[in-house]
Amino acid sequence: MRALALLSLLLLLFPSFSLAAREKGKPTAAGAAQSSAASTREVLGDFEKILDLWRDGSYEELYRRTSGGKESEETLARKLSDAPRRPACCWEKMQEAEVSLKGERKAVVRARLGFEGSIPGTQFLTKSIKMQKEGDVWTISQSDLLSLADYSKKRRMYRYLPAQQK
Repeated sequence: MRALALLSLLLLLFPSFSLAAREKGKPTAAGAAQSSAASTREVLGDFEKILDLWRDGSYEELYRRTSGGKESEETLARKLSDAPRRPACCWEKMQEAEVSLKGERKAVVRARLGFEGSIPGTQFLTKSIKMQKEGDVWTISQSDLLSLADYSKKRRMYRYLPAQQK
């Protein structure tokens, strides 16, 4: 009688054990949220690192964090160093950042970015930047980087006209 009760108890508990074992391999909603939060932090951290490398003039390492471009390392370094603006320091560098993950290897960072340049003070620009994961780091496209630098082949020509008397 005792063995029969034990056997029926095991049969009742066995399906819940097998269900727990099957569910153990599947990602849960909490696990996906943690993974998403970790990916978001990773994207923001790598984007901030790109801005820091650019500001510090570490163009060799910055070049390794760029993707999809025809510029050589030397040309990109020259363009960024000659560009009219560069990232601001500290808290002004990036504010109100949001990350939209577009899969495992693509993301879009939308942030209010601060830049220093030819105009005294900090210029702010809200922009969306596409990031792509290559290997274990997130990279930025060379065209997006040059766009942030406000670099263009055409230099602005300002014509100063004397004040006209009436």
